[in-house]
Amino acid sequence: ARQYKISYYSKLTKKELIFAILKTRSEQEGYFFMEGVLEIVSQEGFGFLRPINYSPSKEDIYISASQIRRFDLRNGDKVSGKVRPPKENERYYGLLQVDAVNGEDPEVAKERVHFPALTPLYPDRQIKLETTQRNLSTRIMDLVAPVGFGQRGLIVAPPKAGKTSLLKEIANAITTNYPDAELIVLLIDERPEEVTDIERSVNADVVSSTFDEVPENHVKVAEIVLERARRLVEHKRDVIILMDSITRLARAYNLVIPPSGRTLSGGIDPAAFHRPKRFFGSARNIEEGGSLTILAT
Repeated sequence: ARQYKISYYSKLTKKELIFAILKTRSEQEGYFFMEGVLEIVSQEGFGFLRPINYSPSKEDIYISASQIRRFDLRNGDKVSGKVRPPKENERYYGLLQVDAVNGEDPEVAKERVHFPALTPLYPDRQIKLETTQRNLSTRIMDLVAPVGFGQRGLIVAPPKAGKTSLLKEIANAITTNYPDAELIVLLIDERPEEVTDIERSVNADVVSSTFDEVPENHVKVAEIVLERARRLVEHKRDVIILMDSITRLARAYNLVIPPSGRTLSGGIDPAAFHRPKRFFGSARNIEEGGSLTILAT
């Protein structure tokens, strides 16, 4: 940051600092190439590319409605291309040209089948989690509770039983045994230090909304991660989401949704369960290729 003379680097998080260095380097080399996850935020059809943690930031990139319609872009698509800096009276960067959608040619991405139209099947391929002889937890999972591509799984245990440690071991096993799989670790309502620990322990895309954020942010982050996973499945990729925790996501939905007038034991509104069930129910094995696996605590 000092080498590129970024004066405000002390105020930035690690992800924001990496992004600022890449942006400054691109400007100095005479071109501007950026990417981010698309979120369509308006009825008019335009949207923004979120380059940092799938969340709104000062570095967001505006993408016009005409570009979204031309390439049939949807929420969760990772779009990369040439970008111009903001003009006068503009707050955001502008996307000039779409070069790739989810790592593929935009014209190819335009022809993909939408996620609801894909054919779900029972899982028929096992995710083998055994790595080394010392790691017994994942070996026992292979024997007692095997997990398949396209499976839904809940890890149920009392507090302090080691659920988060098990998630880390599963994540490391997946990155070791299946380097081509797309692994996303989603942390909802967790402690900031726990997020840092997992980011350093796991070679995966870690997306978080810590407990000091408002419930609306928990919901927004979870939904954009789900849309991102669906877009990858449309490209016939094997996607695995490890989530900690779906219980806290349901509590966040309980605070966000309009009350239905009915209440279950514990103060939970029955309507709050619909969207967590939609999240969990999106996991499936696809006949045309690809799968979405969700393991949550």
